[in-house]
Order: sequence, then structure tokens, then C-alpha cells
Amino acid sequence: MNQNETASPTLYDVIGGESKLREMVDRFYDLMELEPEFAGIRTMHPPSTEGSRDKLFWFLSGWMGGPDMFVERFGHPRLRARHLPFAIASDERDQWLRCMAWAMEDVGIADDLRVRLMNSFFQTADWMRNKAG
Repeated sequence: MNQNETASPTLYDVIGGESKLREMVDRFYDLMELEPEFAGIRTMHPPSTEGSRDKLFWFLSGWMGGPDMFVERFGHPRLRARHLPFAIASDERDQWLRCMAWAMEDVGIADDLRVRLMNSFFQTADWMRNKAG
């Protein structure tokens, strides 16, 4: 890259880096624990969500172009394979998406970025379905 070119900011940069991403992930799990509408996906997690919070934070960090902490710890994410033990149908997909949309809104992610992220999250969440319905 020559001196007249600048690197495009990553999603990680645009969202606000480590602190904003951690805030978003923590709000996601807080909502999952607090709101009855997310009970279906909450039951898929261990009693303490501490490890799940870290794993989602680490994954999203690398996925958004920041530090690739998940891959450094666990190798390739293999998302579908890692989620196969859980029955995921449209209802669980929709709970996850609604919880994430709410979390992003609560922590002040800009509307245009929320739309961009939700489009990507929908594609991945829909691909994770492994059960009819």
C-alpha cells in the first residue's frame, strides 16, 4: 500500500472495537437471561453464560476483522458442526436474532450498521437450523 492509500476500517473498528463489542455481547447474554421470550435459546446454554459470552466475543472479534481470538484458541469455528448437538429450528433462530437486534439497539449501534450486521447474522443463523419448523 502506498502512502496515498489508507486501509478501510474493519467492522471491528466501525462498531467501536473491543469495548463496544464486549458491551454488545454482554447485553445479548443479559437479555437472554432476563427476558422470557429467549427462554428457548437460554436452555441451550450452560447454567453460567460466562464461557459462552467469551466464545461469542472472541468469535465476533475475528469475524469483524479484529483480533482472531477464537481461532487462536480453538481453530476453525466450524459453527454448524459446533451447534449440531442443539435442536435449532426457525423459532430458535428467530429468538437469537431478536435478542441480538435488541442488544445492538440497547448499546447504541448505529441503525445502518445494525441493518448490515443483522443481514449477515440472519444468513448464518438460518444456516444453523438443523430441525424442521
